[in-house]
Amino acid sequence: MKRLPIILLLICALSVADTKAQDQKIGFIDTDVILQNMPEYSGIEQRLNLLSEGWRDDIQEIEEEIEQLADDFEAREILFTEDVRQQRLNEIENLRQQRDRLVEEKFGPRGEYFTTQETLLEPIQRQIFEALDEVARRQNFDFVFDRAQETRFLFVREEWNLTEDVMLEMGMDPAAIRN
Repeated sequence: MKRLPIILLLICALSVADTKAQDQKIGFIDTDVILQNMPEYSGIEQRLNLLSEGWRDDIQEIEEEIEQLADDFEAREILFTEDVRQQRLNEIENLRQQRDRLVEEKFGPRGEYFTTQETLLEPIQRQIFEALDEVARRQNFDFVFDRAQETRFLFVREEWNLTEDVMLEMGMDPAAIRN
């Protein structure tokens, strides 16, 4: 008999929690759409592309040098003394390590590309999130998700799409959206 009051209390608590969950307002934005329509973003993209192209060219040069040395080594290996053979293998290995260091330094998780990208994009991201914060507070949203990149919604009702509202808040023209 002691279980009945506990069960009733649990049922009441769950029904109150369920009612509260139904009152929540959830929206979404697509930051990819917003970014693609910001002139500042295309300038940043161009700068990053130029920067990374130079590094890719440097890496490609090292790759070609490694390939040339490896081909030369294979063709002449039987003519080399053990010392020369080891010296050539060390030279190839040193170039591979140099290439790997360059790739890590430029494109690794803490690499120059990502730190530069983060530095350049931070003001734009701040601008988007400040506008989003204003729109979400004004329209009383409890949660707003970003459907860009890895977030996948299986179903969305367009009436909860705040992308255009955020663009308006940022002074952008949503009628000129480029996808």
